[in-house]
Amino acid sequence: MVVLNIEDLFKLPTARIFNPDEIKPIRNVTIDSRGVKKGSLFIAIRGKNYDGHSFVRQAVKNGAAIALINRNKLVEFDDIDVPFVTVKNTTKALGEIAKIWRRKLNAVVIAVTGSSGKTSTKDIMAELLSEKYRVKKTESNNNNNIGVPLTILAANEKHDVLVVEVGTNHFGEVEYSAKILEPNNALITNIGNSHLEFLKNKRGVLKEKKALYDMAIANSGKIFINYDDPLLKNFSPMYKNRVTYGFDKRAEISGRIINYTSDGRPIVNIKYKNTIINTDLPLYGEQSANNYLAAISVALKLGLTKDQIKKGTKRLSVTGSRLKVNHKRNFILIDDTYNSNPDSARYAIELVNRVKTYSRKVLILGDMFELGKDKIKFHRSLSSVIKKNLINELYSIGPGMKVLYESLKNQKILIKHFRTRRSLEKFIRNFDPTNSVILVKGSRGMRMEEFANILLERAAN
Repeated sequence: MVVLNIEDLFKLPTARIFNPDEIKPIRNVTIDSRGVKKGSLFIAIRGKNYDGHSFVRQAVKNGAAIALINRNKLVEFDDIDVPFVTVKNTTKALGEIAKIWRRKLNAVVIAVTGSSGKTSTKDIMAELLSEKYRVKKTESNNNNNIGVPLTILAANEKHDVLVVEVGTNHFGEVEYSAKILEPNNALITNIGNSHLEFLKNKRGVLKEKKALYDMAIANSGKIFINYDDPLLKNFSPMYKNRVTYGFDKRAEISGRIINYTSDGRPIVNIKYKNTIINTDLPLYGEQSANNYLAAISVALKLGLTKDQIKKGTKRLSVTGSRLKVNHKRNFILIDDTYNSNPDSARYAIELVNRVKTYSRKVLILGDMFELGKDKIKFHRSLSSVIKKNLINELYSIGPGMKVLYESLKNQKILIKHFRTRRSLEKFIRNFDPTNSVILVKGSRGMRMEEFANILLERAAN
């Protein structure tokens, strides 16, 4: 049974423990007073919007047996009769506790990062592995310095495999999470043009993501290298305990897209030693095939059979608003509003072209964020993708997309740029989607899902 005990709490840097004789083994750790179970350790985290210290009393009322707080807050809780642990920084203490917990787990830890596709890859991987193992995974994209520790702490002795997504947008964040995770297996989906505002360029992205590989190797683990990604492929020889996968025939686990269904789902062929898997994916677009190949590589190396993989494949579904294809009575809406960067935008636009159900191809695009000094160049670069994929109409919003609009003004495409959300909303409410394939996409801050929902609401009426 995985528990925290008094000895573990004494290991925390800067920790002071009050009423230690009252402390019993801890099975549950939470930062949310609403998630407290009887006997829990409640950690008060100070976030952007809330300070967990404001909920200590509620946590104790709900059954918390111990509270971990910042040392300067102790005086506020003199009247509460439960053990307290004080530290200099509760966020760092959360990570230290998760590291202790991880070392008590018997589960194989798989860490996934990358510029795009990491959430979908993580979800596909967890679904496939659940055919053979008891799996715990990162919920949603809870992948930062808070989410990674919480994912570890949600696992226990019942789990055989822990699949953890690791995110970043600043240097050092992957390394921080990797040191807590100590992964047995690490996979980087790709190195793309994302988070360039802080990571500068692809080389910076590689430097940041590579920390996950380094920690896996230091932990005598295995790394999975996307052989289709030039940057990852080029430095792969420096790692001995590696597995290569990709649509490159030279990869150890190789795949190819044989064809696409009429609505844009890939039909894939995957080869590994004497195992050949042919299947229609229940997911959409080339990016989904990439994510599937990454996930299946880990599944094969962890001993899943062909039949187990094919059975797990049938249960796959779209993760949130990531290339979510909605088939309506007389049009198709592709909701890819979770986020956007140049690579994912290209994949999404290519999917619009591949869907053969309707010939009218429509894009509703919002800005791509965190692209640094080259944001103008990256927005303009989509013009060639749009022309190549025979898009008929483009409706855009945001200063970046205005650059794209300007670059397409003299092309044979119906285009319109909107200065305000209200004007675009009004347009969409009156837009006739009949016989169209429509993509709605933009970075998270653009809230493009609101426009997708208007089209869905109209279709429901």
